[in-house]
Amino acid sequence: MDDVPVLRSTPGAALTDVRLSGCYPLVPFSNRIGHATLQWNGTSHPLVRNFAPEPHAIHGVGWQRPWQLLEADETFALLSFEHRPDPSWPFAFDCSQAFRLGPDALELTLSGTNQSDQPAPFGLGWHPYFVKRPDGHLRFRAGGRWEMGADNLPTHRTSSTGLDAHTAALAIDHCYDGWHGEALLRDARMSVRITSSLDHLVVYTNDTRDFVAIEPVSHVNNAVNMAQGDAERQRRFGVRILQPGESLSASMRIETGPTT
Repeated sequence: MDDVPVLRSTPGAALTDVRLSGCYPLVPFSNRIGHATLQWNGTSHPLVRNFAPEPHAIHGVGWQRPWQLLEADETFALLSFEHRPDPSWPFAFDCSQAFRLGPDALELTLSGTNQSDQPAPFGLGWHPYFVKRPDGHLRFRAGGRWEMGADNLPTHRTSSTGLDAHTAALAIDHCYDGWHGEALLRDARMSVRITSSLDHLVVYTNDTRDFVAIEPVSHVNNAVNMAQGDAERQRRFGVRILQPGESLSASMRIETGPTT
């Protein structure tokens, strides 16, 4: 299986946009913050609209900023990123991500620390693009699914046991909560097992895409704004509030094997 791609691959010379890469980190939030305005502790923080023509802020700031390479060899890499308050995010934080490559698996860890002088919301995750082949099939278990409005923001939660579907004709752009931490993408050439310590999963593809985005994340789309400061809603939506100096970490493993 050495010549069978797992993640979408773009030649370096053609990699003019991070959205053409195989995977990128999501910090300090996943997916969208509605209308690029963060509602936090009674204050509205305008954010940068970074996904024109949509009016929202999307995927945090880490995916569009340079990271510093701290250490690397043939099977390991450690990167860091420091954020200071700016129009894209009003709270200081720093992050690290590590990559460990084995014979049949890639292990990733992502950690962030609140470096501001006040409690701040923080979320994280990954946005990998898996190759979609004609006979692909995706299966995972979950507890609920968030339906999306025409503005690409969640409207309400429906009960769901997850997904068990062929990917060729699949049209989906949803966040699942209560994810059991494992997803299996299979076709005639290989099986790919995605596992994570996170308990939310965003899945995106349609019949115009040659990939399936299977994204382990820490919270529901637009979670901070939807929670409106209510502690119980924050818990249900996956909102994490980090005290000054407090950290949040997560892991993801992408393991390949033969189709059984």
